Amino acid sequence: MTKRVVFSSLIVLVLAAVAYYLFVGNRAKKYDFRFETVTTGDLTVYVTATGTINPVTTVDVGTQVSGIVAKLYADFNSVVKKGQVIAQIDSTFLVQAVKDAEANYDRAKAQFDESRRILTRVETLLVRGLESQLNYDVALTSFQSNTASMKSAQATIDRAKINLAYATIYAPISGVVINRAVNIGQTVAASFSSPTLYTIANDLSRMQVLTTVDESDIGRISIGQEATFTVDSYPDETFRGTVSQVRLAPVTVQNVVNYTVVIAVNNDQLKLMPGMTANVRVLVASAQDVLKIPNMALRFQPPVEVIDTAKANAAPGNPRGGGGRGESGMDESRRERFRSLRDSIQAAHKGALSDDELRGELRKVLGDAFAGRRQQESAPAAITAKPATHTQFGIDLRFPEYQKNAYVPSQPTGRGRVWVLNAAGKLEPVMVRTGITDGKSTQVVSPVLKAGDQVVLGINYNAEDQTDRARSPLTPQGGGPRPGGGGFR
Repeated sequence: MTKRVVFSSLIVLVLAAVAYYLFVGNRAKKYDFRFETVTTGDLTVYVTATGTINPVTTVDVGTQVSGIVAKLYADFNSVVKKGQVIAQIDSTFLVQAVKDAEANYDRAKAQFDESRRILTRVETLLVRGLESQLNYDVALTSFQSNTASMKSAQATIDRAKINLAYATIYAPISGVVINRAVNIGQTVAASFSSPTLYTIANDLSRMQVLTTVDESDIGRISIGQEATFTVDSYPDETFRGTVSQVRLAPVTVQNVVNYTVVIAVNNDQLKLMPGMTANVRVLVASAQDVLKIPNMALRFQPPVEVIDTAKANAAPGNPRGGGGRGESGMDESRRERFRSLRDSIQAAHKGALSDDELRGELRKVLGDAFAGRRQQESAPAAITAKPATHTQFGIDLRFPEYQKNAYVPSQPTGRGRVWVLNAAGKLEPVMVRTGITDGKSTQVVSPVLKAGDQVVLGINYNAEDQTDRARSPLTPQGGGPRPGGGGFR
């Protein structure tokens, strides 16, 4: 009986062990890493914005006198030249005003002639002693008053003639009429402000894009940068321009501060029209043939159990206690070679090299990996030394022009960390220096990484289970991260 109990207990233990292996041990945590290859190529950084296409010079043609629009000589899209008559205001009352002013002048002149004759007679009698000084003073005052009245009447005539001349509207500039705001027979009143009759664009072959750039991006905008943009009318065509002005006046829209950036555009084909919306991209930085990795590789943080702690702790500088295989994690032999190279370069120049000059020599030999940080060279705000005398946008510039400081893209001076898989199947960190980024990839400099290396972007737990779920018709193809299983990081 005892043997049977012992035998039964052994069978139960064996079955329990088999069950544990099948249902627990076989589901031990496994990892499936997601890799991306380090590549070399070009990186370009753009600032995107939207703007409106406008003529360089636009003039609203108004009238300084009130009246009825008698004649219109220009319509929409009319090509006019400076000095041509484009409209006529009814001048009936203005002509009568001139005649009334002339009549007042004749009356004032008659009074002036009479007062002059009286003054001459009184003066003659005063010399002979036949007239008093009091009468002479009265005659002189009357003469002076009538002289002033005649001058006032003459000024009234001149003013009436000027108003009559204002009834004829001339084109102030040469260009194209892009808007007509009145019709024949319409009454315009110029009591408080000049009403607009026409809007004339100076030269539609030269346009400008007025775009608003957010304050977080305005620091990277400089005069002379290349810009490309598209318009909805020509979705398959890309237009090019140049940043010509960064205006200092802030424009606040929904508590967001923006600045107006002017982009000069050549419109020789006359495809662009005023008011079109432009989707603008300004090229602010570029790098050619550089080492680049996806941004996800710099953001990835693996769990502790997949990190090769022995390698990670081999050198100082790692946030977990080790520096990895990057610049900050060089082993002692590599550090010694670096110090020897530095000392040999300094000895070749007899110790006369400054720190910046020594960094430059190290860059020639080792590249930017061991060259250290270079201070960003930022051009000061440019103010032209001599006043500009040329005419720009119809303005005779006579004062120096203020320009914001130019943007100079920085060299790889940032720090980052990526993870690579070693021969033991564990992850170890690689410290890199980071440069410009286009939002998807980032420029990196590292003495360890090279084109073709594999960096880790993410990790999946229970890879076999994820594969089974990916094959299930109830699960989307590719299988997502299992809830609670770690997923991609």
